[in-house]
Amino acid sequence: MKEFFNVETIEGVLAHAPSFMPVGTETVPLAECLGRVLAGDIYSDVDIPDFNRSTMDGFAVKASSTFGASEANPAYLNVRGQIRMGVRPDLAIGPGEAARIATGGMLPDGADSVIMVEHTDTLDDATIEAYRSVAPGQHVIEKGEDIRHTRPALTRSTRIRPQEAGLLAACGCTEIDVFRRPRVGIISTGDEVVPVDRVPGQGQIRDINTQTLSGQVLAAGGTPMVFGIVRDNRNDLMDKCRRALERTDMVMISGGSSVGARDFTVEVLDALPDTAILVHGISISPGKPTILARSGGKAFWGLPGHAVSAMVVFAVVVRPFLDRLCGLSQTVRQFPIQAVLSRNLASAQGRVDYVRVRLVAADGHIMAEPILGKSGLINTMVKADGLIAIGMNTEGLEKGTTVEVIPL
Repeated sequence: MKEFFNVETIEGVLAHAPSFMPVGTETVPLAECLGRVLAGDIYSDVDIPDFNRSTMDGFAVKASSTFGASEANPAYLNVRGQIRMGVRPDLAIGPGEAARIATGGMLPDGADSVIMVEHTDTLDDATIEAYRSVAPGQHVIEKGEDIRHTRPALTRSTRIRPQEAGLLAACGCTEIDVFRRPRVGIISTGDEVVPVDRVPGQGQIRDINTQTLSGQVLAAGGTPMVFGIVRDNRNDLMDKCRRALERTDMVMISGGSSVGARDFTVEVLDALPDTAILVHGISISPGKPTILARSGGKAFWGLPGHAVSAMVVFAVVVRPFLDRLCGLSQTVRQFPIQAVLSRNLASAQGRVDYVRVRLVAADGHIMAEPILGKSGLINTMVKADGLIAIGMNTEGLEKGTTVEVIPL
C-alpha cells in the first residue's frame, strides 16, 4: 500500500487510465444506438450517394454547353424531357441539350452539372435560355462523394450522436455493435448520511452524492448502480464493496477517504483480495483526499464526502476513466469557454484549484464571476455554469485575466 496521502498530480492520476480495459460489447437496434460507442468500424453497403445527384431544381446539362453564357448572350438549350425522381433516367444529354431535374434527382448520362432554374428562361416546351455558365460538377453531389463503400464511414470508438445515427441509417445498418454501458457502483458512507425520503435529525444530512454522482455517470454514458448508504462499520463496508465489485465495472465510494478514526475505506481496500491502492491524495482543491485503487482489474474510487468536492473530482479525474471503460479511444473533453475574470482570485501553490464560476454578459464580454463557498455547499454548483482551473504553480489570477471555463 502507498504511503498515506502521498499526493499525486492530476496528470499522474490520469496516466493510470489506459491500464483499465473497456467493457464488453453488445448489439443494439439502430433506434437505440444514440449515445453509445461503436465497437467496430462501419462500412456502407453502397456508395453514398450511389449516383450523381442534383442539389438544385433546374436543368441537367453538359457544362460546356453553357460556357460564355450571359444575359446579353444566353445559351440556347434543347430540353429533352424531365427526370423522374427515384428512377434511373432513360435519356442521355448531348451538347446543347438539357433535362428538367429536381433537387435529389439522378443526373442522366452525358450531364455533368445542373444550372439553376432561376438562371434560365423558358422559350417554349422544347427550348430554354441559360443566362449563367456552370462548371463541371456544379450543383451536383458526385457518386461516392459523401461516403465510399470501400472506406470506413465511421470508426471504432466513435460516440453516436444524432448525426452519426443518420449516417448509420444511410449505410443500411439496422443493428449496431457497440460497447455496453459500463455499470458504476455508487456507495455513500457515514453515520450522518440518511436517505432522501427521511427528514434529517440533528447532525444528519440527506444523501446528496448518490444523486449527483448518478447523474454524472448517466451523462458520461454509464449506468449507475446504487448500493445505498453504509454506516461507519468496517464489516458492513467490506460486504458492500465486495458486492459492488462483483456486479459492476467500476465502484465509487463517497466519504471515508480522509483522515478519521472511523474512515475505513483505505483499510477495506487494503484487505480486499487482488487490490492495490494506486493513488491516495491528489494535488487538487477541492478533492485532495481522493483514492484510486485497482481491484481485480477494476477501478475503485474513494471520493470526498462533500458534494461539490465529489462532483469536481468526478469531472476532472473520474470521467476520463469512465470514458475509457465506455470504449472511447481518447478522453472526451468539452471545449472551454473563453471568459474574462471579474475579480482577483487567490490560490495556494502546489495544487490545482478548481473554482466554480457563473457566466454573465457585460460590456461586450463574457465575464466569469467566481462563486465562492465551501465544498459542502451544493447550491454553489447549482449557481455555477462551469469551473476554472488555477494552476498548481500559480499564486492566483488577476481581475481581467482571460480564463478558460470548463462547462458543467
